[in-house]
Amino acid sequence: MSKRFSNTPNIKLGIAAVSRDCFPMSLSENRLKAVVRAYGEKYGAEDFFECPTVIENERDMRKALGELNAAGCNALVVYLGNFGPETPETLLAKYFDGPAMFVAAAEDDCGSELGDNRGDAYCGMLNASYNLKLRGIKAYIPEYPVGTAPEVADMIHDFLPVARAVVGLKNLKIISFGPRPQDFLACNAPIARLYDLGVEIEENSELDLFAAFNEHKDDPRIPALVEEMTAELGGGNKMPGILPKLAQYELTLTDWAEEHKGERSFVAFANKCWPSFQTQFGFVPCYVNGRLGARGIPVSCEVDIYGVLSEYIGECVSDEIVTLLDINNTVPGDIYRDDIAGRFDYTQRDTFMGFHCGNGSCSIMNSPVMKYQKIMHRGLEPDKEPDITRGTLEGDIKAGEITFFRLQSTADAELRAYAAEGEVLPVATRSFGTIGIFAIKEMARFYRYVLIEKGYPHHGSVVFGHHGRALFDVLNYLGVTDREFNRPAGIRYYGENPYKA
Repeated sequence: MSKRFSNTPNIKLGIAAVSRDCFPMSLSENRLKAVVRAYGEKYGAEDFFECPTVIENERDMRKALGELNAAGCNALVVYLGNFGPETPETLLAKYFDGPAMFVAAAEDDCGSELGDNRGDAYCGMLNASYNLKLRGIKAYIPEYPVGTAPEVADMIHDFLPVARAVVGLKNLKIISFGPRPQDFLACNAPIARLYDLGVEIEENSELDLFAAFNEHKDDPRIPALVEEMTAELGGGNKMPGILPKLAQYELTLTDWAEEHKGERSFVAFANKCWPSFQTQFGFVPCYVNGRLGARGIPVSCEVDIYGVLSEYIGECVSDEIVTLLDINNTVPGDIYRDDIAGRFDYTQRDTFMGFHCGNGSCSIMNSPVMKYQKIMHRGLEPDKEPDITRGTLEGDIKAGEITFFRLQSTADAELRAYAAEGEVLPVATRSFGTIGIFAIKEMARFYRYVLIEKGYPHHGSVVFGHHGRALFDVLNYLGVTDREFNRPAGIRYYGENPYKA
């Protein structure tokens, strides 16, 4: 496959210790060095800058800020080695251009006396958090933010995916082509909240995309890209005749991304893919969408702007390939009885099929095959060999842990989100498209009281692995207060009938 795009930020962490002037500065200095040493031993410290200035006052804060900026830091750790000065430490987070976290030192073993080596950072963290709220400054504070050097090192490592997502969004441009298809108003996208998140958007028409595609006719790079696609597909290359057009389309999108990202560093696409796409372009774009996703540029179907935003956040958090699927259909009873019941600890209503036409990458599917879009073929070219409906990549999605995730702006422009952890089961779907049998505990209640009750569309981003914790922290940092998850049995949702059968 072509080289993966650098489409998420590299995080350069800077850590600055603070010290209240009535406490020994040596406490913060020595404890900081212990944290840096513990982090390096466990995670490596090549992208971890130890700020030489320990901050006691506002002048120190300005000096430290200059040191952090000169080192190229884009994420900050404020470390309370003792009680800490609440004004300078919170102003550092205010003036630093990037996400900041606050952590504090637990007391060291004291022997027979806890005197001059007592730092009281447990108390200082309360003042720091209160001051942050008074000033309206966003900061990441771990669930229990006070710890020994190895514990603080782990907390800092947990901050990395959060920082990657926050920095990524501030440097992201979403590029869209075409209005959403008719009857896909569920994927509505009020753009005001994108700006609140720091995301830029460029909206284009399908004609812009079509013109750019035609300009790439006979592009000299097409044959080499066709060879690459052929090698990638291997025995699954059942529609070789469509590959030149797909290569032409891939080059169109990658060139557009480079030419239109402007002052932004990262891009994602929300593209129209039907109904007129097939008749005018002469193929379906699914395979290319999956290839770009595998190379680091997520592409959502059906101009789903918040869908691709969710994919991008998932990519930043997981540092892995993501995809976008419909929460599509129930699992037939015979499949559940024959292949799931007794083998896996799920009820039939905990399971469903996640599906899209063929937008997955080769790496997420078992035995992927290039095919045609069955539903579109039915309507556009019935009773004939597939032609303009070719271009899907089909296969069952590989088994493993997943997190279904979506961040959405409602019709009245309020942000809300969900993250539900589950898995793809190693069970054959007997169906078509990019598809898998998903299992999420208490899915039936989640479906009714989150997806339906709160008006979510049918699209969800699939993040491979369990990343609910990091996603929750990202949403918290971004100020999204409506954060849902699949609640365990016995914990009711708001509005859930307590008297139901």
